[in-house]
Amino acid sequence: MLPGSSISLTALFHGCGSHLKLLECVVDGTGGGRVRSTTPAEDRYIVLSAKRNRRTTDQQVVNKFLAAPGKQISRKTVARRLRGGGLYARRPSVCVSLTRQHRTARLQWCREHHNWTEQDWACVQFSDESRFSLSSDCRRQLIWRESGTAYRPENIQEKDQYQTCSIMVWAGIMINGRTRIHVVANGTMTGQRYIDEVLFPDVRLFRGAVGDKFVFMDDNATCHRTLTVQDCLDSEGIQRLVWPARSPDLNPIENVWDALGRQVAGRNYPPTNKNTLIRALTEEWDKLPQQLLDNVVQSMVRRVECCIILHGGHIPY
Repeated sequence: MLPGSSISLTALFHGCGSHLKLLECVVDGTGGGRVRSTTPAEDRYIVLSAKRNRRTTDQQVVNKFLAAPGKQISRKTVARRLRGGGLYARRPSVCVSLTRQHRTARLQWCREHHNWTEQDWACVQFSDESRFSLSSDCRRQLIWRESGTAYRPENIQEKDQYQTCSIMVWAGIMINGRTRIHVVANGTMTGQRYIDEVLFPDVRLFRGAVGDKFVFMDDNATCHRTLTVQDCLDSEGIQRLVWPARSPDLNPIENVWDALGRQVAGRNYPPTNKNTLIRALTEEWDKLPQQLLDNVVQSMVRRVECCIILHGGHIPY
């Protein structure tokens, strides 16, 4: 026997070709194993196909190879090749659609506020409406993408409409404070309802507590931009922050809505009807730590910088 080898001298000098092949594997340390079912060029083709069409499935890739005479691979092989190329099956990020005009307006707005400090943003109350549903969307399509590329255009699935069977709520956050969560019941929010149910009972109180530095942020919903609403804000001395259209990713309260939804979904007894959903939202809103709200407001400096770097595109917030 050779030292450190399982090959005998007989196999070394008088063995057949298979013995010599085994000796070669032992000496060079490569070991045995099955021959790869795809060549390096085919591996690159698999990865390139997934990058060109992010929504292609591994079975569709297999079918392409089956069309070639004498070439058969499995779905597991395709998945391994894609992982080797840095691609993993992930749900696409859902964002609102952005036109070139939207991106230009977002970029301009961020440049105008690029010099704002955390102290400046601390005087802003960020507000928004959000819908919460009893059921979640389980029909999500997977895509192939590289790690850390969730917000690239090719990996985003844009979506405008909300689900049915849901309720709308409104709230506002700022450093060291939050409003109550208000349920928009019995119809949609109108300009007059916005004044009676939101501005007078909640926003006006924060304006009085913070003083002249107080700035109120709301989006460009139709009910927010009526002349009656603007007259109300002017009469109360409430300064409004001009907000770029289609920019929920710039609004830090969106992250709070996400945290609130997770808290409601994680309850021991999840809501089963609208009444229990309202109660759960109210209870979990009050339980959210203020530090969470402070952190997302303080992230505005980074959000603005990120949006500038991405030329007004979607930011990963």
